[in-house]
Amino acid sequence: MHQALNPTTLLRDRYEILGLIGQGGMGAVYRAADRRLPGRLCAVKEIWPPPGISAEALTQAREQFLREASTLARLDHPNLPKVSDFFTMDPTDQRRPFEDQGSDMDAPPSLATSLDYLVMDYVPGQDLHQLVQDACRESKFLGEPEVLGWMLQLCDALTYLHGQDPPVLHRDVKPGNIKLTPDGRIKLVDFGLVKPLDREDPKTLTGLRGIGSLPYTPIEQYAGELGHTDTRSDLYGLGATLYHLMTGRPPASAQDRFLDPETLLPPRQINPAISPATEQAILAAMALHPKERPESVAAWSKMLRTGNVRQPDRSSSVPVEVQPKGSPWSHALRENWWLLLLALAAIVVAVILTFYQPL
Repeated sequence: MHQALNPTTLLRDRYEILGLIGQGGMGAVYRAADRRLPGRLCAVKEIWPPPGISAEALTQAREQFLREASTLARLDHPNLPKVSDFFTMDPTDQRRPFEDQGSDMDAPPSLATSLDYLVMDYVPGQDLHQLVQDACRESKFLGEPEVLGWMLQLCDALTYLHGQDPPVLHRDVKPGNIKLTPDGRIKLVDFGLVKPLDREDPKTLTGLRGIGSLPYTPIEQYAGELGHTDTRSDLYGLGATLYHLMTGRPPASAQDRFLDPETLLPPRQINPAISPATEQAILAAMALHPKERPESVAAWSKMLRTGNVRQPDRSSSVPVEVQPKGSPWSHALRENWWLLLLALAAIVVAVILTFYQPL
């Protein structure tokens, strides 16, 4: 178990840790002061390697981290925090980057003990998960016009990411990763699962990788590289986020929906004030099969702006949730065999995580 950095810890002779923002199983995020630029606050993300990872896999992960961090540092969009620095350090020598350590050291720090760090703008304000919880405590729903305004800003950010060469996927769009700044601007934060979309080399950073947060994660993302993720995977997260914001509750996971389609309640059944067009947009983005979703975030954004929700073309694939009348099970299995494999893989992973006890 990694220990959180203490306040006043100085990283890279530059970033003074002020406090812990959040911590999870794969890393921690700290609020820090930039000593080279007085008055500037930043967020420092410390990334932890998975327990038991081999030296070879860790080396590959670190190389991938450097490539991905370089990609993030080139991004510049008003709805994304700017990544300004990235480096690797040995936590036993937190006041100096290991590449600058002098010859007084008996040996360079072990690769297995060094950690990766990503530095980005500190974003003030509440995240949308906090805002929807506040509304629920008051037995209220968030207003649709305000929420749709937030979603359009998110669509702009993701359209920008997907327009990079190669496209960049976020892979963990959810209310807790979206902040509303005091001036009313939306920021999509937490680049923990960001990856360039490279179909020739589908590997992603082992130390950062995950399947996301289940209520907001499409089923094709459950199996990592086998899931054939593309930009429509982020669109599912957008639809699930809008569902949560408008209903006050997270949607049923894709895994649960695959096993029982009725677990996903229609949004207007929970909140009748939701407009029919917004409900249709939510359900279109959350279609289980990627081919059933709108072709891009930009196309979905246009639906939200105009209220014109075009029904997906169902001629190219069989929907997972509804069997065609009179269609045999064998036909459905042939059309959606890969989704069945992904669901089984997700169940196996869940069982392992439930019963595995680390030494």
